[in-house]
Amino acid sequence: MELAERFLLDALAYLECALGFLCYVLLKLVGSPYGRYASPRSAFRLPARAAWAVQELPSLAVPLLACACAPAERLNRWPNCILLTMFLVHYAQRALIFPFLIRGGKPMPLYTFILAFMFCTYNGYLQSRYLSQYAVYADNWLTDPRFLTGFVLWLLGMLINIHSDHVLRNLRKPGETGYKIPRGGLFEYITAANYFGEVVEWCGYALASWSIQGWAFAVFTFCVLLTRAQQHHQWYHEKFEDYPKFRKIMIPFLF
Repeated sequence: MELAERFLLDALAYLECALGFLCYVLLKLVGSPYGRYASPRSAFRLPARAAWAVQELPSLAVPLLACACAPAERLNRWPNCILLTMFLVHYAQRALIFPFLIRGGKPMPLYTFILAFMFCTYNGYLQSRYLSQYAVYADNWLTDPRFLTGFVLWLLGMLINIHSDHVLRNLRKPGETGYKIPRGGLFEYITAANYFGEVVEWCGYALASWSIQGWAFAVFTFCVLLTRAQQHHQWYHEKFEDYPKFRKIMIPFLF
């Protein structure tokens, strides 16, 4: 039974990689159907705050339920415990804090919400089940350069992501409408500083976990957020004649 589930977790990880590449292709063709890009003709749309909170919640709830309902054999080891905590801290912020800081977000199409909810359930199970039941690390893993570098990248990426979201929320003063060019922080160098932070965060997590499950999540995140960043970059250039020409899309000094 254990070998069968371990094989399943590896298969799900490879599938997540494949889904990331598929999403990249599809989103390049049809765009990211949410926020400013959502069609006003969408029949079913959900309030932004509620949609964000509920769609992200499975990544927090599924690991907690999985650990509560079955003995988490590997969580008596510090590396496993810390890695799962890293995952949960991110989604505690995304599900319980971030949605309630949104200022007048646009309603989310129902199908976008459903897809996000399904992914968070899928990935929440994949990451938590692997770390709580199967991941084996050496006694000195917490001092391994891969873990230390990954942890620093994870923390740095999360801080960049949170700060960039703060910048975006405060572009407009109370009572103002319309869009503005983001200024400050990494927005001085790239269009999608918030996405860059999240990619760095999950690449750090993948490096620290040194697992196909962790890298699958990082690959999926990069593929999906890159298409969104490219779409944002094009939109800003079309919307604002004075948009800084030197700004890259998502990776400072590269693209």
